[in-house]
Amino acid sequence: MNRERIGRRTILAGAGAWILRPLQARAATPTPARPRVALTTPKGVIVIELAMDKAPMTAGNFLRYVEAKKYDGGSIYRAVRDGGKGMGTIQGGASPKARPFRPIEHESTTKTGIKHRAGTISMGRLEPGSATSDFFICASAQPYLDANPKAKGDNLGYAAFGQVVEGMSVVKAILAGRTDGKAIVPAMKGQMLNPPVPIVSAKRMA
Repeated sequence: MNRERIGRRTILAGAGAWILRPLQARAATPTPARPRVALTTPKGVIVIELAMDKAPMTAGNFLRYVEAKKYDGGSIYRAVRDGGKGMGTIQGGASPKARPFRPIEHESTTKTGIKHRAGTISMGRLEPGSATSDFFICASAQPYLDANPKAKGDNLGYAAFGQVVEGMSVVKAILAGRTDGKAIVPAMKGQMLNPPVPIVSAKRMA
């Protein structure tokens, strides 16, 4: 695993680990395994289909934050451009006023089979088992974010849990924004959106 590139996507996360029970019982019918969430921003709406069937803990965690309205008032605050035009990831999180739930167990891409392709949504983390509310969306394929059992060190990758089904143009518009904001850590210099893009609301779709 390319530690330098992975480090560019590192976020501050809480300590500890807690297994969040899947929320399949509350999933939308007639497709309970694939509920959808609409992230509304001033740039437009991003519709995400959650893979509850493949990544129940991670998708369930995201849906729990949505249903608790903890993403309302949050923001997409980071754009990591990687390669040519339209390539990279955007990163967002819950409202700073929202109290996070406990971290969840890491669901590796080797377990879920969900790869980091264009439109994939995944959880930000430090060590495995530290993810809470921060997420990122791939504007282009990012295979080095997948787990790599042959690599040394932390080779578990990131926990992908869904796919953008509408609004990739919004993702790319956000990726193209100014990134001269104040960095949280030195590794994020030149990646912080200025201004961040507000998450007006995050709602489960009927």
